Amino acid sequence: MKIVEGFNKAKPLLSRQGVMGLGGDAEQEKAVREIITDVRQRGDVALFDLTFQYDGVKLDALEVTQEQVDKAYREADKELISALELAAERITAYHTEQKKALVKDNAKSKLGWLMRPLERIGVYVPGGSVPLPSSLLMTAVPARVAIVKEIIVMTPPGKQGRVSPVTLAAAKIAKVGRIFSVGGAQAVAALAYGTKTVPAVDKIYGPGNIYVTLAKKMVYGMVGVDGLYGPSEVIIIADDTASASNIAADLLAQAEHGAATSILITTSRKLADTVNSEIEKQLKVLSRRDVIVEALDKRGFIALVDNVDEAINLANLYAPEHLCLAVKNAASYVDKVLNAGCLFVGENSIEALVDYVAGPSHVLPTGGTARFGSPLNILDFIKLISVVKMDNTDLKQLGRAASVIARAEGLDAHARAVEKRLDKGQGGT
Repeated sequence: MKIVEGFNKAKPLLSRQGVMGLGGDAEQEKAVREIITDVRQRGDVALFDLTFQYDGVKLDALEVTQEQVDKAYREADKELISALELAAERITAYHTEQKKALVKDNAKSKLGWLMRPLERIGVYVPGGSVPLPSSLLMTAVPARVAIVKEIIVMTPPGKQGRVSPVTLAAAKIAKVGRIFSVGGAQAVAALAYGTKTVPAVDKIYGPGNIYVTLAKKMVYGMVGVDGLYGPSEVIIIADDTASASNIAADLLAQAEHGAATSILITTSRKLADTVNSEIEKQLKVLSRRDVIVEALDKRGFIALVDNVDEAINLANLYAPEHLCLAVKNAASYVDKVLNAGCLFVGENSIEALVDYVAGPSHVLPTGGTARFGSPLNILDFIKLISVVKMDNTDLKQLGRAASVIARAEGLDAHARAVEKRLDKGQGGT
């Protein structure tokens, strides 16, 4: 990996890498608009045709049957099922605690709110090249904790024309409602507008390729979307106490995603050189070596800085999806972190654990959107309804101010609606 020395040299390089992958070129946008229009006009027929066109699969049916789901779960490797069930338990526990902390129904107060789970949601699960059962769990399980009534899963079929059995097993564990073997922008369009077979949903969740991301962007407003996700990314901040072997392994794991960013910011030249050597050594035994090398060449580098504070300043500028603190007394730096999707404190807080079994959802803001965005969490599946319950005392206390503001805005009817009650001394208890 390329080594860049100094804060000021690393800063523009980091800035150039941010906010990548969230938009498409004109040709991609045109293609997605045409797909969305096609699905709106031709419904199920368009889904069959587009699946054949883009996935090379001629489907007999759009929906996966419950028998197929049960069979996949029954025949799956038992150790894998145990691992997926452990992941689901951990995700459930984490988001249940989050729900206790964040969700409070305050409707009995004069000024309060109602908490209402969404009725029906759509979860997009990528699966074109490899199955991603973890992404299904990380999205559907928090929805279950939020008590969403119906969860619809869309995922592309494999080359044999079937959804991966591993993904189906995860769907059973997550207790999703219905599964459709449709991927890409056409899946998003179907969820947004509905077809004869696919029901329209209230909100769409989950990462995907650029076509999925553009489709989510285009249907927003007709439905809600959880976010627009670009390529995955990690920044590791390390000093001379870190293990070069572990750091190299973590950078390689990130690059394995493909179009991903792997960045090391370190205070140690020795660590930087040793990590580079370790990467070369560990690459030799990895099955996705070509994918990793391309990612590291295009979007990977090592930055040398004078101290950990400079490293954190760079990370805050970038606002990474994943930020790892592999430094001495890592916990002492937590308060200085302002922008990150997920923060890993200490060298043993491995990103790969969060990808699968730690508990928090691994659906995280990317491309610099951690400056204003949050990880997928329980509130993404809940809507608020404000509740106002005023009595006569409140009317007398607040009415005059409301009237004055309304008249200053030239909205006489607003003012009169308040003043009529003030004149009559109205106001219920």
